[in-house]
Amino acid sequence: MSSLGSLVDAAVAAARAGGEVLTANWRNLPHGSVEEKTKNDFVTHADRESEERIIAAIRERFPDDAFLAEEGGARKGGEGARVWIIDPLDGTSNFVSGFPFWCVSIAAREREELVAAVVWDPLRDEMYTAEKGGGAWRNGTRLSVSGRSTLDGAFIATGFPFRNRHKIDAYLALFKAVFVHARAIRRAGSAALDLAYVAAGVFDGFFEFRLAPWDIAAGALLIEEAGGELTDFAGGKGYLERGNVVAGSRGVAEGLRAVSRGIVDEGSI
Repeated sequence: MSSLGSLVDAAVAAARAGGEVLTANWRNLPHGSVEEKTKNDFVTHADRESEERIIAAIRERFPDDAFLAEEGGARKGGEGARVWIIDPLDGTSNFVSGFPFWCVSIAAREREELVAAVVWDPLRDEMYTAEKGGGAWRNGTRLSVSGRSTLDGAFIATGFPFRNRHKIDAYLALFKAVFVHARAIRRAGSAALDLAYVAAGVFDGFFEFRLAPWDIAAGALLIEEAGGELTDFAGGKGYLERGNVVAGSRGVAEGLRAVSRGIVDEGSI
């Protein structure tokens, strides 16, 4: 069993290795290097190279571990292996367009428990880290979610369900319900970085439908270790499986779930 500190150290080194690829290609993508996986969902050679660098760096320290990554899918490890959940570039559409809001996201999961997390923002030189029971940190400064106790007046982040456009009516109804309570709502286009900002108290809360596990895993641990909570719309812990996320300080998260009742059915989105 590896210490949680060594897992965080490995994730930090791996995130930096992936980030080197991304910064080398930032606003400098070679012609023809962008592909559309599905409508409006892009991948670049930089995503793939970043992922391979990240996995290689972790395997160097933990050769028996398994991986679940956005571009390469699942890679098996040894029996009962720890699983690393990786997004080598969260915010690819931003990256492709030159909009400066994207990151690397890495989390380690042992059995059913998230135990280590890193979100790396190379453009701002900000490294968000967390280990189970050890708090959440940004560049060595401990983080705490905002002290806001209700949704009223909250600064909220969200993401549009661009991969699930058939859910747009439910999403827009929820957006309207949140909008009438919140001070402002932002959609920046990188869920992992949005969640890190919730952990840091920048955003009071966050909600989105149908995210992938690699969008959520690192941010979930950051928020929990910063004193907040992340659940599905029913208040449960099925977010990695279903991808539906409500997060924030406890009061704001409860406020988001409360306004979603009667609008969002966790079992149908």
